[in-house]
Amino acid sequence: MKQHQYYVYIMASKPNGTLYIGVTNNLVRRVYEHKNGLISGFTKKYNVKLLVYFQIYEYVYHALQREKTLKHWLRDWKIKTIEEKNPHWEDLSATLGV
Repeated sequence: MKQHQYYVYIMASKPNGTLYIGVTNNLVRRVYEHKNGLISGFTKKYNVKLLVYFQIYEYVYHALQREKTLKHWLRDWKIKTIEEKNPHWEDLSATLGV
């Protein structure tokens, strides 16, 4: 049985800048699309290109629930969540080979 992976991720325009929260089953592809402006919309409009946080889930339902939860959080909570794992707001896409 093939194991699936789903990702909840946060991208930013710069440290403490505009944030975008999304979910995908292919984080490398999705980050590449954001970085290269291949998708029209929010991230392209606000130049959101830094992958600053992500979590991996086995089930899409859990990933979607987490995405919805994060989107409803206050901005301060989102920033605290990012900084707990990535205090310097480094672009994590390099660790993925993007």
